[in-house]
Amino acid sequence: MTASTAAPAAGDTVLEVDGVSVRFGGLVAVDAVSLSVRRGQIMGLIGPNGAGKTTLFNVIAGIQHATGGVVRIGGRDISRLPPHRRARLGIGRTFQRLEVFGTLTVRENVLVAAEARRRWDRSVDPARATEDLLARLHLDTLHAEMVDSLPSGTQRLVELARALACAPRLLLLDEVASGLSTYEAETMAVLLRELAADGLSVLLVEHDMPFVMGLSERVSMLDHGVIVVTGTPAEVQANPDVQAAYLGSREAVS
Repeated sequence: MTASTAAPAAGDTVLEVDGVSVRFGGLVAVDAVSLSVRRGQIMGLIGPNGAGKTTLFNVIAGIQHATGGVVRIGGRDISRLPPHRRARLGIGRTFQRLEVFGTLTVRENVLVAAEARRRWDRSVDPARATEDLLARLHLDTLHAEMVDSLPSGTQRLVELARALACAPRLLLLDEVASGLSTYEAETMAVLLRELAADGLSVLLVEHDMPFVMGLSERVSMLDHGVIVVTGTPAEVQANPDVQAAYLGSREAVS
């Protein structure tokens, strides 16, 4: 049985994924998946390796074409738009494998994205936006450091700052807690809650269960390309299918 909470109010939904499927030949990687994320909501997406989580992220971001279904941002169908058009409509993303410009400084990494935003938002001051983000993410003291000289936890903050520099309304985070120490993960969680409180919507793929369950308002579990359960963290953790996927066979938890 799928757990659920109250449906989001009309007009408050930022992301709608409606019946999205992805097939690679005879392999169904994502099978008629539907989910939604409201403004200012943090939603977790969990599932075993190979469940289709990153493929679904790629569909939302426009990197992977869907075989069927619709993706909407703010009620607008973006299913056929290329990634750069989706970015302009408010989709930002980080990656499971760190994607930073290692030979650039921290400031230059963020400034690149702020300059790109300037192409469609002439009101932005890239230098000011960069300095504001560096201060907010506590990276200002590291602004002149080459990114490839920094620990992975700090590099993840740089990647996040670069995504935020394009002023997204939806942030797709793929394993953002990967490689973080306990303190760094707690700091990241505080930052994401602050961003959500400011109205940013977050869809979070994560294997760190304490992190995702402690941070998310709602959680969906994807297994073999299918949404198995959606609900509050407590509802999802109590679901036998979730316990089976993470703790062993269905017989072991029944």
